[in-house]
Amino acid sequence: MSCRNVWVMALPLSLLAGCQAQQEPADMAGMTYEPVEAHFVESDCPAAQCAEVEVRALYFPDSPELSETLRTRLLAMGQGITDGETEWPRDSWEAYAEAFFALAGEERRYAPPHASSQASLEAKVLARHHDLLVIELGSYVYHAGQAHGMPLTEFMVIDERLGREITLDDMLLDGQAPAFQEALARAHERWLRDQELDEEFAAGWPFYPSQNVAPLETAWVVRYNVYEITPYALGQPELSLPLVELEGIAKPRYLGQE
Repeated sequence: MSCRNVWVMALPLSLLAGCQAQQEPADMAGMTYEPVEAHFVESDCPAAQCAEVEVRALYFPDSPELSETLRTRLLAMGQGITDGETEWPRDSWEAYAEAFFALAGEERRYAPPHASSQASLEAKVLARHHDLLVIELGSYVYHAGQAHGMPLTEFMVIDERLGREITLDDMLLDGQAPAFQEALARAHERWLRDQELDEEFAAGWPFYPSQNVAPLETAWVVRYNVYEITPYALGQPELSLPLVELEGIAKPRYLGQE
């Protein structure tokens, strides 16, 4: 399996590690993908406070559009939860690392000793079945001086028969979006019971709809990020919808029936 390297030229950072080939065969039926790995470390900084950016992504040699979409989404997630006033670079890993290190330099003036900013961006194959490639996009961003880092997860679903990314709307039958969200609300009620969380918790952290869906072989999974329907301490809740509950709501193609 080949592997794309990321090189850094004329930037105030250094590349510690290029990339290492993974074990998945690149010539599986359907979409071909390759791993991309890079590790950037800030230069000209106090040794114990140098910021780092780690990238473990995927590249589609036969689809520049999908490659760009994946990279753009990961880099957007690398901003963490912000006020939306600052637009970070989304065109390359190097540009993102440079912007991240510039911010880290400012934050270091107010951070405690030995605190260092870190960003991790990762795309990995979560599942592959019935000509569907389900990719989990994840980011973890910690800015020096914060109480904790911020994890984010999004799913990217590729229909290999169509050769493109699909959305929840693509997977649902016409007019069934409300029915899907009702099924998701029931899954949320099951999750509350399983977690032994009471009505007071549910009132303080109410359910709301989501389109962050991964169509797996036995169920559709919906992942929420921290602070969306739970406090940070409970992490990223995952709701499961068995395929039988989605019959008449989702297209048979995405329930493994075609």
